[in-house]
Amino acid sequence: MRSHWTNRWMFMMATAGSAVGLGNIWKFPYMTGTNGGSAFVLVYLLCVAMIGLPLMMTEIMLGRRAQRNPVAGMAWLAAESGGSAWWKTLGFMGIATGVLILSFYSVVAGWVLEYGSRAVQGGFIGLTVEQAKHQFADFVSNPLALLFWHSLFIVMTVVVVARGVTSGLERANKIMMPTLAAMLLILFGYSLAIGDMSQSLTFMFSADFSKITPSAVLAAMGHAFFTLSLGMGAVMAYGSYLQRHVSIARASFYVVLADTAIALIAGMTIFAIVFANQMEPAAGPGLLFQTLPVAFGQMPGGTLFATVFFVLVCFAAWTSSISLVEPAVSWLNENLSMPRTRATAVVGGVAWLLGVVALLSFNEWSDVTLFGLGAFDVLDKLTTNILLPLGGLLMAVFAIWVMRETHVQEELGLNNRHYRNWRWVTRYIVPTAITLVFLNLMGWLPFV
Repeated sequence: MRSHWTNRWMFMMATAGSAVGLGNIWKFPYMTGTNGGSAFVLVYLLCVAMIGLPLMMTEIMLGRRAQRNPVAGMAWLAAESGGSAWWKTLGFMGIATGVLILSFYSVVAGWVLEYGSRAVQGGFIGLTVEQAKHQFADFVSNPLALLFWHSLFIVMTVVVVARGVTSGLERANKIMMPTLAAMLLILFGYSLAIGDMSQSLTFMFSADFSKITPSAVLAAMGHAFFTLSLGMGAVMAYGSYLQRHVSIARASFYVVLADTAIALIAGMTIFAIVFANQMEPAAGPGLLFQTLPVAFGQMPGGTLFATVFFVLVCFAAWTSSISLVEPAVSWLNENLSMPRTRATAVVGGVAWLLGVVALLSFNEWSDVTLFGLGAFDVLDKLTTNILLPLGGLLMAVFAIWVMRETHVQEELGLNNRHYRNWRWVTRYIVPTAITLVFLNLMGWLPFV
């Protein structure tokens, strides 16, 4: 008998945990800083509503209709609708994407663990900008240090997934998601008291439409899509454990709302601290590991709150990583009859090996490149620029053009007006937007 979530709140908490990750607390703030602040945020919010929500509903609907892992699920759905058996390839692509993402995601999560340990030891006190840069450079050039933290994070991930839906995924998210929210609110209160919140709010929400450029629009569109963990089968796998009586539209809305709220609060918190220390908001990817440690080192109570901050980021990364493993584990367990514990070890082992290759690209194998990119960047570009948008696009196409409309209506349970709105957006807006993101990320839009 297939496992199910205990209730809809556990499903929403787990799916929100999948969506909330480094993309919210690391990538969203630095992308906001490098894309004009409020211009990026405004477009991002619009894209979450117009692209993220309909696609979230679509992927959950596919999972619940199939009640199977992504590979078997796509094969079953295609057969039910008279479609080609080749649609199961979309499930395999999602499984591969999740494992590939985890391989380099765990390397960055390892950086978070390292910086959390430094925060506990007061390692940021009196840190200068130059020292922070050298500190980070020295760390990533040490393969043994990267290997230790990468391995630890992989172990943390597989331990949760191996325990199954109720004892593993549910129990972990039941603890981690409320803890994550509480820590974020504590940091938000800290930034209100110590940081420059007024400048942070102005930077993020003042409607400066002159800063809205084609590049900023496409960056916001792409991030709105990727931050929700869409297009790789994770949400589909979670949806397959969802009971029939739960409203997909309502559950999707709350998940998207939680993900967006956490990203916005994290952005306001981080920029308030950055501005209070007269630092550059457009620091890029180094914002988390070079700019913020300097800021925490100069602020009252900085050691305590730096520790809370990096524990928060670790929890966010952890809740996302377990969803990356689940599609592959469920396929091995259900289709190859492999015990869940062994399946989790196999998937974790593959991700670990690929992660070792990725982390060595920062040091020992830094001169080994493919198309001018190191292994870490190859994995990042392959998944983010190609596999994720392609997966999301194909899911939208399948739901609209292959599935029988009566089946879609039955699963979504929307009234006629809301169903027509969802169908129109998913048929026209979502594919067009994802195609533009895909072309932009591939460098095929000459006007951007």
